[in-house]
Amino acid sequence: MSQKKIKQTKGMIPKDWEVEKIGEVTEQIFSGGTPDTRKPEYWNGDIPWLSSGETGNRFVRNTEKKITELGVKNSSTSLAKIEDVVVASAGQGHTRGQASFCMIDTYINQSIIALRSKKERLVPLFLFYNLLSRYPELRGISDAHSSRGSLTTKLLADLNIEFPSSPKEQEDISNILFNIDSKIEVNQQMNKTLEELGNAMFMHWFVNFEFPDENNKPYKSSGGDMIFNEEVGKEIPKGWKVKHFSEVIEVNPKRELQKGKTGKKVSMTDLNPWQSWIENWVLENYKSGPKFKNGDTLFARITPSLENGKTAIVSILDNDNEVGFGSTEFIVFSKKIISSNAYIFHLCRTEEIRNVAITSMTGTSGRQRVPNDFFNYLSIVVPPSTLIDEFEKLCSPMFNSIFNNANEIKQLSQIRDSLLPKLISGKIRVPVEVRK
Repeated sequence: MSQKKIKQTKGMIPKDWEVEKIGEVTEQIFSGGTPDTRKPEYWNGDIPWLSSGETGNRFVRNTEKKITELGVKNSSTSLAKIEDVVVASAGQGHTRGQASFCMIDTYINQSIIALRSKKERLVPLFLFYNLLSRYPELRGISDAHSSRGSLTTKLLADLNIEFPSSPKEQEDISNILFNIDSKIEVNQQMNKTLEELGNAMFMHWFVNFEFPDENNKPYKSSGGDMIFNEEVGKEIPKGWKVKHFSEVIEVNPKRELQKGKTGKKVSMTDLNPWQSWIENWVLENYKSGPKFKNGDTLFARITPSLENGKTAIVSILDNDNEVGFGSTEFIVFSKKIISSNAYIFHLCRTEEIRNVAITSMTGTSGRQRVPNDFFNYLSIVVPPSTLIDEFEKLCSPMFNSIFNNANEIKQLSQIRDSLLPKLISGKIRVPVEVRK
């Protein structure tokens, strides 16, 4: 790009781009409020209500909590509409400064600021991606201007925004990024569906004991023989065994990884609640911590990660001989007598295992963890190996699809994150033939 085609702002932008205060190119910038949590009649309705903790999702398609019309009427909450951009103005951890794009109408709490574009000047999606790319800047501004580290409507309104004068070019830039995000969302939803299918089959076969009998009918409801087992306190299929967990599943298996050798490290923050695949890791020199291979299950042993469903199956290593490691916040499970990775993962996701593990936690409040020897005394029902093998045959292809989708998610995320700052600043222009 020649010097004649760029102009000076904070940096250099294309000559046909504009610079305005965000307040000049938005119709409204506003925050919300929270209905009284002590009044049950304000809650569990059918009206979406967004909290700041949910802004980690780029696109708001649903909300964790719903409120009633009475809750709306008797609170200061405000309505963010479809195509509004919402930014967390406060919140713990990485929440503050995160931007999301509304795909639904939703009321918002007091820790969220909504921005509504003047669409003839600023395409809503372009505003979203602009603010998304400025997360570190928004964090810095909030720290510098507030003792409590919060953003305000005035701070956002006073920010400069650089954008193409042509709404068509704004749309083209936004659509490139949105199409990548949409593909990522499709893969994530596909993985969630596959996980739910595997879990439903596990529960049907091994918890409800409705596995296919010799006539391919559900065992228990078709009159299969059941006997009461005192160790687990319930009826189980005749011929099934009860063993201690560590008798049939390897707990923190021994793996060869020399101290000082570089390996892939997974921390608790790299796992998402109720997600089987691992999205992030870092390369570090091994010092200590449990070691794992592909196919092993990582089980959170600390509060609140265990309660929040942080359990994953390893697929990030380049081959079956590679060894990675994690922090002591994990317990690693691998095959032993039970020789199915899929079975072990889904077993560890059951309420039966999780609830007993949670009640066994020891330590001071906020730092409780499952004891090392807990799994030496935990009794579990062990199905015949032939049935476990059949489950593995059906479930293994699902996990292969999950892992392939996860790899694609990571690659697409890297492409998107590389393109975002360049497209949104004009350092990479949308090709002329696309802009026509």
